[in-house]
Amino acid sequence: MRNHDRIKALCTLSPSIILIGIFVYGFIGNTFWISLTDWGGVASLAENPVKNFTGFGNYTELFAGFLGGSFRQDLVNAVYYSVSLLAGAIGIGLFLAVLLDNKPVGEAFFRTVFLYPMSLSFIVTGTIWRWMLSPQGGVNILPTYVGLDPLQFRWLSSTEAVMEFDWQNLLQIALYILAAVLIIWGLWQVKQQPRRAMSRLLVPGVVLGGGAWLGGDILPKALFMEEMHGFNLATLGIIMATVWQYSGYTMALYLAGFTGISQDLRDAAMLDGASSASYYRHIALPMVKPITISAVIILSHISLKMFDLIFAMTGPDNGSTGHPALNMYLTTFRANEFSRGAAIAIILFLIAATFIIPYLISSYRQRRIR
Repeated sequence: MRNHDRIKALCTLSPSIILIGIFVYGFIGNTFWISLTDWGGVASLAENPVKNFTGFGNYTELFAGFLGGSFRQDLVNAVYYSVSLLAGAIGIGLFLAVLLDNKPVGEAFFRTVFLYPMSLSFIVTGTIWRWMLSPQGGVNILPTYVGLDPLQFRWLSSTEAVMEFDWQNLLQIALYILAAVLIIWGLWQVKQQPRRAMSRLLVPGVVLGGGAWLGGDILPKALFMEEMHGFNLATLGIIMATVWQYSGYTMALYLAGFTGISQDLRDAAMLDGASSASYYRHIALPMVKPITISAVIILSHISLKMFDLIFAMTGPDNGSTGHPALNMYLTTFRANEFSRGAAIAIILFLIAATFIIPYLISSYRQRRIR
């Protein structure tokens, strides 16, 4: 009977599996193959274009070549977009969820207002915020209503950058950050699981930090170009628009999690003398940890797909607010460099996979345990 059910299940799922294999993973494989060729240039649109195998030459050009400077800055921008979206949307969304969880007057009205931006497309959001952040109007003229001078900040066209670093030091900086995360995480876990925290977090973190200090710059100086990159202030407007749109979504996730917590548990905590802050810190937030992880995964994935928002707010030719997705579009369909555009697509795919695959593995292991 079990074999019969398995055969029926296989027959039912096989069409979907075949279609996904062809139109998803097959096309991903074809894109990777194109990224290993030299397809591009004047004759790229010919009926039978010539595609010579060049290996990882396109990837080398993007990360260390002279012509890949714009992509490297776009990649740095993408990191800042992701970090800012995560910090802003999760922080504001959590704050709003805590406020609404305490059932204020007009809760339903405020919940609708906060969630409404989520219903808008990135094109609509970009158009609205482009008007609001125009140099001669919008946010800049707000001080004039109280008798002050208007602001002069160029929200979407500033060329000023802060937190600049040398591209050759990128690997060393990344190793330092990873070492710091491991050490801080280990110190956080040392009281609960001292042996595991020492062997898997603290010791590897110290070793990684020491290795980065001693020789983390040897390989980059041999391969990477020396050029400065940083956080362009023109990206602030785009970050504000993105956080505005997705804070309500994060609020809805946390609010659903808080609603699912038993009221008896909250009443018991209050009877034991816990304050509202203690309740959320020690009881509510640990119980909605899966929601936090899901929010991080979803928002990280969204931050890699900001093409339409950036296109609507600053256009395709503003290098200060660039993004790898926008660079991929311009490289592929404006410059007709299909192999290099495919390489950018594969890089974005791998970045997205670094967020999604660990989450899927963790979810699968939890199901196996259950």
